[in-house]
Amino acid sequence: MESSAEFRFDGGATWVNLLATKGRSFGPRPVERLPTTEAAARWLTQAGFAPTSEVTAADLERIVELREALRDVAMALMAEQDPSPDSLGLLDSVVSTRGPRVLPAALGDGEASVEAALGAIAMQALVTLAGPDRALLKECAEADCRWVFLDTSGRRHWCPSPSCASRGRVRAHRARRASAPSE
Repeated sequence: MESSAEFRFDGGATWVNLLATKGRSFGPRPVERLPTTEAAARWLTQAGFAPTSEVTAADLERIVELREALRDVAMALMAEQDPSPDSLGLLDSVVSTRGPRVLPAALGDGEASVEAALGAIAMQALVTLAGPDRALLKECAEADCRWVFLDTSGRRHWCPSPSCASRGRVRAHRARRASAPSE
């Protein structure tokens, strides 16, 4: 079994953390952290939405579809472009079919149907994307990462991953050294 460190929960919101279930999304070797229904069940549980039943292949497909729709919408809005109608339609569909267990899960019993969990996650994303917290969204400056995260400091260039920040700082340091006049 993989450790709980396999997932990232440092993005500032559950919906943003869902985006991190696919790492290096824009690089040559993306990392899929939800390759199985078991991994999806672990992520949901760690995110506070312990599934009330076994996660199915169809559930996994819906989780991944929601993740990619959220990524499309967030990145489009940050680039001041229109999100795809398909992504917006999927979000609308997920929110409207969220099921009756969203409120009890949000109040702390920690269990929800996959449908209710996805509805709550999509609703959280829509509140962020349509409200003032949208201004807190940043995209990691690492070209292969580009993870969307919430930056409450207003100063971050890289996502909370130490590797992205380290690579970025090293690259910036080398660029400064290369452009400095030699003595």
